[in-house]
Amino acid sequence: MGTPANRLSRRIVLINAVVFTVGTLLLAVSPATVSAPVLLTEIPVLAIGLAVILAANAFLLRRSLAPIDALTDVMARVDLLRGTDRVAPPQGGDLTSLVEAFNAMLDRLETERSTSSGHALAAQEAERRRIARELHDEIGQGLTASLLALRRTADRAPEELRADLHAVQETVRACLDDVRNVARRLRPDMLEDLGLVSSLTALSSELADASDVTVVRSIDPDLPPLSSDVELVIYRVAQEAMTNIARHADAKHVAVGLGREGNAIVLRVRDDGRGGVAEQAVEEGAGIRGMRERALLVGGRLTFRTPEGGGTEVRLEVPL
Repeated sequence: MGTPANRLSRRIVLINAVVFTVGTLLLAVSPATVSAPVLLTEIPVLAIGLAVILAANAFLLRRSLAPIDALTDVMARVDLLRGTDRVAPPQGGDLTSLVEAFNAMLDRLETERSTSSGHALAAQEAERRRIARELHDEIGQGLTASLLALRRTADRAPEELRADLHAVQETVRACLDDVRNVARRLRPDMLEDLGLVSSLTALSSELADASDVTVVRSIDPDLPPLSSDVELVIYRVAQEAMTNIARHADAKHVAVGLGREGNAIVLRVRDDGRGGVAEQAVEEGAGIRGMRERALLVGGRLTFRTPEGGGTEVRLEVPL
């Protein structure tokens, strides 16, 4: 059979041979004649014959090499985080094996990317749990002990020092609350203990309390059974989306929705903040790329869009 390059070169030679042979035969059987030297009246006949031969040759070559254009288009937009369309193999063409090899390469790359991302995110979750445990068990307990010691000291201190000690005590208490909040965000115990619905409700309540925004929830309490990986991906994507809203969106209203649509679970987080960016214009930092990688782990699709009226909507669709 030979390589695709050899088969393609043979096909081009064959096409050219067929075109020129047919052109020669047509000239041979036609009443047109060419004298030597060429007369002016014969030049149009030669020009028309040459034009027909070149047009037929160009048409046949273009049709034979058309799959290369499709390959080029797909290569230009390959993005393993978004998923890439495959090129339809030509029916019986010489480029079929090339197109099939390209599609197989994309399949391998996406599988390897998904596998490596899975290992990386699993290691990240393990590191989150370790850090959260150290924050809670070591730093949290140390701050608690310091808070109790300050309280005892303030009770025995002279009157003129008590106000300062109480101020220090409140600062330590605030630090302890911050440490607990960070530990809770690093390790979503509520997700394991109470489930996805309660965890998303708690996340949206935290956003409302921390950012002074109005959060409207539309969460289906009767979701179909989901794996722990799917629940964790939905939780982390919602968490990152709400964190971005609190930091950057300057929004007043946020809508959080989770429910079943057809054969998929769909998460929506929409705000009325600055937004104004379509998916192609989203500046993808580490947070958004992390969201995309998590979505790919469970075969999901993550999209960003600017809904009518402004703002940004984050949509995660995970097939059941």
